[in-house]
Amino acid sequence: MLSLSAAAAAAPALVGAGHQPLHWESLGLSPIAIDLGFFAIKWYSLAYLVGIMLAYFQLGRMIRQPGAPLAQRHADDLFFYATLGIILGGRLGYAIFYAPELLTDPARLIRLWEGGMSFHGGLIGTVLAIAWVAWRGGLNFVRTCDYIAVCVAPGLFLGRCANFVNGELWGRVTDSKMPWVMVFPGAGPLPRHPSQLYEALLEGLVLGLVLFVLFWRSRARWRPGLLVGMFGLGYALARFTVEFYREPDAQLLDFALRSGLSMGQWLTLPMMAIGLGFVFRALVSPPLAVTIQPTGQPAGQTVVS
Repeated sequence: MLSLSAAAAAAPALVGAGHQPLHWESLGLSPIAIDLGFFAIKWYSLAYLVGIMLAYFQLGRMIRQPGAPLAQRHADDLFFYATLGIILGGRLGYAIFYAPELLTDPARLIRLWEGGMSFHGGLIGTVLAIAWVAWRGGLNFVRTCDYIAVCVAPGLFLGRCANFVNGELWGRVTDSKMPWVMVFPGAGPLPRHPSQLYEALLEGLVLGLVLFVLFWRSRARWRPGLLVGMFGLGYALARFTVEFYREPDAQLLDFALRSGLSMGQWLTLPMMAIGLGFVFRALVSPPLAVTIQPTGQPAGQTVVS
């Protein structure tokens, strides 16, 4: 784990030597996207909304391809239940993993507008939503997860960009001379990594591009579990790496120092193992049999040649 004390000791010397980091406040950013006076919409809320809408649009394109495991009516159900899973799971996950005191204060727990969402909690909520829709519709759960996994990255990208616009979840103090190191409000006078943008790049753009290419330019979708496994493994690796540059939550700083890893890194380890297991199983198993389903009908265990 990077030494916070060493970085903090080196940073003042760097600033004094003439290196001038960027200042978040000088960028003119505001957490408020639309202010109507009586009502304000924050960028973080828009990121969730636009991310879900993009996922719905992308899923609609994907299921129009022959061999899809679900039909449009299932996508509509998933849109509703997955949205609930993201919001409820994300908030409960944050309370369980990062702020247990919220569990004893229901009034604060429901204040979503004050921030505090966990990706891993939202992921659990989404998986439960997929399981419910798959059970009700008689769908193949793993193949449905494959299709959903391809649609997640744009939302991750927008969410991390919103974190940056909010000036929150900043990175660790650094003595780096890179031109993008930044001083964040509320984080002291020392330059830090803009780790929100690192996460947006790796978890959003890079992972999204990999999954997009695998779906549209390869036969990965005919190997159940490969796409969702690649998503789990890719996200876990990206998050584990970026956490070395991200400041641990203040209430979990002692935990990170004692355990050697941040909470975010510990949570990615089972995700990494599960993702790797899905990938291995998908690659050693034969691809699905070749048949063509009628347009608009779920394909179940079938694919197209």
